[in-house]
Amino acid sequence: MSQNQQIKFVKQLTRASKAPFETISTSLWLANVISADGEPLILDYSRYLYIHRDAVGKVTGISISKAMVDDHPNVNSQYLIGELMYEILIFYIEEIENFCQLWANEFEKYFLLPPDDYFEAASWRWNSIVVKSTEV
Repeated sequence: MSQNQQIKFVKQLTRASKAPFETISTSLWLANVISADGEPLILDYSRYLYIHRDAVGKVTGISISKAMVDDHPNVNSQYLIGELMYEILIFYIEEIENFCQLWANEFEKYFLLPPDDYFEAASWRWNSIVVKSTEV
């Protein structure tokens, strides 16, 4: 648990990741906020979602907490790629958007859009990817 200044939305890794895909940096897209409004931000990582990126910034996958894995019978790993990654992102998209609002300025610098605009556009794209995968 940390205060807002110590919690990093984007973190460059200083040690090897346990992820089965290349990870040079991560973005924290979801965690439980346990502090009250107006107080320093305190997070509980019993439930989280990270975006993983490679050396050039390409998304290589996501990682989710064991608690979130347990919530989805079709998920058997904390590390997800492909259509299943998009399904999980869509499932949690409103929570993710609300969480990313905590870092709206940093988010916009990183993605060139504020969280609400980014996730509105992303929901259309991610849904089309999932629908196409079920049509095959």
